[in-house]
Amino acid sequence: MKKLAGVLLSILVIYVMYYDLNHGTLPAGQKQALEASTLPTETGEPYFEKKVNPGETVLSIIELNLDGPIPVSIDQVVSDFSELNNGMQPEDIKSGKTYKFPKYTQGN
Repeated sequence: MKKLAGVLLSILVIYVMYYDLNHGTLPAGQKQALEASTLPTETGEPYFEKKVNPGETVLSIIELNLDGPIPVSIDQVVSDFSELNNGMQPEDIKSGKTYKFPKYTQGN
């Protein structure tokens, strides 16, 4: 009986790990309102402004805006974010504050 319970528990753990790696367990289905502003900056790059909620990162906010993966490198995202926000680094964002985020399209 203990062996059967161990096998079933092992199968359950493997399935949960498989599901988490392929589908994730974070609430991605909840759409958040984005304050979109597509006015180009002085460099000609469009952006949108959004108030940061707890747990959000620059990458997660941009992916939410795109509703998919980011079409440029992470280094480019960091550079564009810093340029739009007067040199601020993405790791320094604070929840409750509004920042400018680069607006990309899937064709970039």
